[in-house]
Amino acid sequence: MYYLAIKAVISAIIIVIVSETARRNPGTGALIASLPLISVLGMIWIWHDTQDVALLAEHSAATFWYLLPSLPMFLVIPALLKRGIGFWPVLLAGCVLTMVLYASLVWAGPRFGLKL
Repeated sequence: MYYLAIKAVISAIIIVIVSETARRNPGTGALIASLPLISVLGMIWIWHDTQDVALLAEHSAATFWYLLPSLPMFLVIPALLKRGIGFWPVLLAGCVLTMVLYASLVWAGPRFGLKL
């Protein structure tokens, strides 16, 4: 139980660091957010819990493929905000776009030999 709490606290600390840094300096906050810290922590937790090389390799490869559908959101959100659309509708549009792209990847990926 303590191990789970430690994982949650470390993850929360990263989120707080990103949000507080971004409030003061958006570029630096974006840089920190773009670092694969959560992915690296996830790999550390998987390794610590399982020591399973195949599982870790599969997780890492799947993370790469799932990252790709999330990238367009970071282009759509600023474009819509600059057009004067409110934050919540823009965030919703970015999230819906990402979900559609994720679903497309899950559907199309195996047809191209991707194991997700």
